[in-house]
Amino acid sequence: MAYLRSYGAAETVTGSCHVLYIDKGPTIMVDCGMYQGSVEKRNFKPFGFNPKKIDILLITHAHLDHVGRIPLLVKEGFRGKILTLRSTMDLAEVVLLDSAHLMEEEFRTRFRKALRIGKEKKVNKPLYTVDDVEAVFDMPIEFVEYGKTVDLGKGVKATFRNAGHILGAATIEVSFKERGRTKRVVFSGDLGNRNDIVMQDPQNVPEADTLFLESTYGDRNHKGIKESEIEFKQVVTETLLERGSVLIPSFAIERTQEILCILKKMYDDGQLPECKIFLDSPMAIRATHLYDLYHEELSKCCNDFLKRDGSIFEFPYLHYTLKPEESKKINSEDSCIIIAGSGMCTGGRILHHFKHRLWSEKNALLFVGYQANGTLGRRIVEGAKKIKVYREEIAVRAHVHTINGFSAHADQNGLIEWMEGFERLGKVCLIHGEYDKQKIFKKAIAKRMGKKAHIVAPREKIYI
Repeated sequence: MAYLRSYGAAETVTGSCHVLYIDKGPTIMVDCGMYQGSVEKRNFKPFGFNPKKIDILLITHAHLDHVGRIPLLVKEGFRGKILTLRSTMDLAEVVLLDSAHLMEEEFRTRFRKALRIGKEKKVNKPLYTVDDVEAVFDMPIEFVEYGKTVDLGKGVKATFRNAGHILGAATIEVSFKERGRTKRVVFSGDLGNRNDIVMQDPQNVPEADTLFLESTYGDRNHKGIKESEIEFKQVVTETLLERGSVLIPSFAIERTQEILCILKKMYDDGQLPECKIFLDSPMAIRATHLYDLYHEELSKCCNDFLKRDGSIFEFPYLHYTLKPEESKKINSEDSCIIIAGSGMCTGGRILHHFKHRLWSEKNALLFVGYQANGTLGRRIVEGAKKIKVYREEIAVRAHVHTINGFSAHADQNGLIEWMEGFERLGKVCLIHGEYDKQKIFKKAIAKRMGKKAHIVAPREKIYI
């Protein structure tokens, strides 16, 4: 009998990694992501399965917590086929190369320091290198399209549908026959919000015998997007008029593009005080160009910008800072908007800007994305008065704002409304969420749908 085991993103948000075992069929993995935040040490532990025995890897989308360990998978023997959208693979290349560069740089720094005290053997080597990332793209890769069913062999088929989360994000339905009956297992991947500024709405799925559903925000509902836009505009406008700067730690993919669209609309409507806006993230700049390239997967708003301006995101106030020396020059700007990674403040150029601006009360720090347990971003959101940046203690005096309405994840209402779109829905299994939040979501599903949901434990055998 077919079954699935989750080797990541079970009772936690990150590290998405699920393996579907089909009797007399291919062994299929869905995603192979990196753990982040307080559980990141798990990245250095064994997978829990033999990568050489995985026949097919299906990728839902290109966020690091869904693709971040694919180079390690290949490094440890995976020789199967990869299936995903072309836009997802292009984004994954940006994400994985950035990840490899950061890990190699961090290893060199730690090794030098350890060498001075004779503890170099205790320094973990990078999970993978740039060469390992390049090896991924030498693998057999089959590009799929939304809505078209592909044959995986031995009677197993897969259908990718738009999940509305980020560029190329998909829900994946895998169907196969067992004892003369067709079974359908659906992986939600990460679901986006309806009426998103950048992405199209998540597509409905007709039926599922078993649904593996993300539950990142299953415990709450976001503010409405219009309400969030109003709050965002107010923080930005008031800060700039007071000659302060706005710091926005942002994920390079989706959140950055959403923020750029809002700022562009503010500029068009005459609502944005004159300023310089710095997109200070090489990764975000590359991702933004890919959003332009694959514009047909985006919202009507984005395509309207493209038809009018020849670019979805660019406008006179916006400046791209690719090189480190360009980033450093931002320090001389008195009042500006700085969009930089990393989104959870675990590294990247945002830390440099914290050092120069977080201590000033005239500035604003605006969080527009999820902050995982154990990250610097989470500590600031929870009220930290001081933080350490590059071994220097920095006072947190800037006004801290959190606007969750821009989340690329559907909230509790959105997840349940998407489930209600199924014509037939069997078992519901919750993955990709913090356990305490999953318990709240489980009760909400029972109350609103009269349906039991199961919280998947790590490596638990779930029969389909």
